[in-house]
Amino acid sequence: MTVSVLVVDDSGFFRKRLTEILTASGQITVVGAATNGREGVELAEKLRPDVITMDYEMPVMDGISAVREIMAKQAIPVLMFSSLTYEGARVTLDALEAGAVDFLPKNFEEIARDTSQLQAVLINRVLDIARSQPRARAPIAPPKSAPVISEKPKGFAPRAEATSVRPTAKPARHEVAAASPPRRSANKTPARQYSVVGIGTSTGGPVALQKVLSVLPASFPAPIVLVQHMPASFTPAFAERLNKLCKIEVRQAQDGDLLQPGLALLAPGGKQMMIENRGGRGRVRILPGDDRLNYRPCVDVTFGSLARSFPGKTLGIILTGMGADGREGCRMMKQGGAVIWSQDEETSVIYGMPMAVATAGLSDAVLPLNDVGLRLIEGVS
Repeated sequence: MTVSVLVVDDSGFFRKRLTEILTASGQITVVGAATNGREGVELAEKLRPDVITMDYEMPVMDGISAVREIMAKQAIPVLMFSSLTYEGARVTLDALEAGAVDFLPKNFEEIARDTSQLQAVLINRVLDIARSQPRARAPIAPPKSAPVISEKPKGFAPRAEATSVRPTAKPARHEVAAASPPRRSANKTPARQYSVVGIGTSTGGPVALQKVLSVLPASFPAPIVLVQHMPASFTPAFAERLNKLCKIEVRQAQDGDLLQPGLALLAPGGKQMMIENRGGRGRVRILPGDDRLNYRPCVDVTFGSLARSFPGKTLGIILTGMGADGREGCRMMKQGGAVIWSQDEETSVIYGMPMAVATAGLSDAVLPLNDVGLRLIEGVS
């Protein structure tokens, strides 16, 4: 089956180059091209392509506004192109929140070392998105009023080694969670103590993590480690965004960080994060990225270290994502007596990683996304 693609970009060179690469596969047909977001919205409704590629900065209408309009009318998966800068990361995260499925760097040289690798990355990403039939999300409505401010519980303070100054108050719950509040779990289980909760995700993960983490109280009793497939220039901005949206503290992990309750540490992009057991306490080890591994950071690497360091005392959660990263790490954790949850197909943007875990028989629970946060509140003591 041929995949139809609509290219939306104000650069004539980029539209031409992207069209050449995609059509060379023989599996993809570029059915239209738009020079700005407004044209993109109109052509999307007229042509109804399988996938849309979208630039973020364009005249008339920018890419984020275009994504919101497209998502409000029809569920067409959008692949964003953005720059690998801090500001580019913030814009891309806004686009993902608006409903885009995935993203790639706008600078082709940042995607691959040579032409053949570049073509493979672009073509496979478009084909995977189309074949996986990702569930495009409607844009998240802005809050009708200013967010309520809630303070951290008395006695809370970040660890002494932290280099940044933390505010004493944070928004209570972002509109992401407010728009889709978690349902009460039908199968409540007795709360259990865990040394650490590990969450791994990829495509669709930024929004999924927002929904899960934003419902947790600041007093959440277990440390959390997060592995999201993301470039090195994106993870600082993503950690900053999560921290602003959540009552718990969220920041990018640094080598030597100690795990502590109410703190979620995000694996830095381009590197690997491992957890060591030092006298019963978890300590982060950040290692250089290994080119032999497809993912940097890799869920299997982090979860494997959890299996070795805290056997039987961990909860592993696999959320939406393309591929099967996390399956072998969950297998190692499971062999040591850990508990494993995976997201269900209906609420996954792409049901790849959670499906790999579930079909391998490793999931103790398969949960809708909106139930994960509440189950964490109920099941972790």
